[in-house]
This record gives sequence, structure tokens and C-alpha cells, in this order.
Amino acid sequence: MTPSIDKNSTKQILADFKVGVDNVIFSIDTQQNRLLILLVMRQDEPYLGTWCLPGTLVRTGETLEAAADRILAEKIQVDNLYLEQLYTFGGPDRDPREAVDRYNIRYLSVSYFALVRYEAAELIATGVGGIAWYPIDKLPELAFDHQQIIEYGYQRLRSKLEYSPIAFDILPELFTLSDIYQLYSTVLGESFSDYSNFRNRLIKLKFLEETNHKSARGSGRPATLFRFDPVAFAPLKDKALLFV
Repeated sequence: MTPSIDKNSTKQILADFKVGVDNVIFSIDTQQNRLLILLVMRQDEPYLGTWCLPGTLVRTGETLEAAADRILAEKIQVDNLYLEQLYTFGGPDRDPREAVDRYNIRYLSVSYFALVRYEAAELIATGVGGIAWYPIDKLPELAFDHQQIIEYGYQRLRSKLEYSPIAFDILPELFTLSDIYQLYSTVLGESFSDYSNFRNRLIKLKFLEETNHKSARGSGRPATLFRFDPVAFAPLKDKALLFV
């Protein structure tokens, strides 16, 4: 006899989803050699009063990119900010609201990533309980799985520094080779490369334009100022490069 099958036992319950965006915004304080992450304080449950990434739920008719831009425009003012999609986080236990929601709603987070100039970024405190730059090695307790999102974003930042010219987006127009080395050291650690090898590699890539200007900072011999040449870099952008 063929055994009977209980159809209810094999029925799968489909989840309804709410989609949010969370922005991982890095900056580098070159004066104090600190890699910073932008955090805001939650004003609602769950995690009321806890620090988190700037985020929001996506509204009806709104694209993910528009939602990410919207929440960022409410928190920080900076020119030429480019957001890059990072990753989607959707573990079944990432949001405590799922445990008490009788409609079986799941909360997904599509994260975005950016690196901004510290000196040029103005924080907007209106409408938030708190907003601040935190050193990545001194983060407070964070809401949801935002620690995991930051760690993922940090790995992306390190990787992009190694193969792309992202560092030159946050340097001033004119900079010294020591300025670049300091920026890389802040993100990758001081042991990533010695200065001489790093300098030689950059010079050989031939996308830095030497200027006739000198830096007046410091008490030693004035250093030559360079600028990034995007035209010279263009033929290299699709090649496997290693800056370090």
C-alpha cells in the first residue's frame, strides 16, 4: 500500500519582506591617523538609544539608491558623494521585530558604501538623537547586525585601496607622496609596505603628475606636491593593479 502524504506537513510558508538600506560611510582623519565610521543613535525600538549605521526602510515607489541617498542627505553634507552597493544582509534573526511579527515579515538590509573627505563632510544633527564619527577600532555596541556590516565594508575598503584610485577621491587636489602613504597606513596598518617601495610603485604607474609646487608643512625639506591624473590612469582602470 502506498503511504499517504500529509500535504500540510510539506507546505512552505513564504515570508513577506521589508527592505531597508544601511550606509557604511568611512572617512579618514589624516591629522590623527584615524579611520572613522559614521554612526547615528536610534530613536525608536528596537534598540532605542543604541548606535547604528544611517539607514531607513525603502518607501513605496522608491529605488534602493534613492532611499540610500535620501537618508544620507539627512545626515551628512558633502560634495560629490558616490555610494556603491556593498552587500545584502538577510539572516532570519537579524531583526528582533521578526520574532514578534505575526505576519511573518522579514527585514532585509541592502548596504551601501562610501569614502568621504573628513574635512569636507558636515554632519547634520537636525532630527536625530545623536550623530558622530567613531574610530573603527573603538566602536560602541551597535544595533542589529551592523557590526557585521561594518566589518564587511572595511574589507571592501581595504580591497579597493589595493586595486583602485579611491584614495585620491579624498585627498586634496595637491598632495605629497607622504600624504598618500599616511592614508594607506591608516587603513591597512603601518606594516603594509615600507615607504620607499610604496613610493617607487606609485611613480612607476605614471598617473601622478609632479607639479612645480612644494609643501610648506613641517620643519624639514619642503616636499614636492603631486596631483592625480585621471587621463593617465584611464588605460589602467581595467587592469589588475596593486598599489601596495
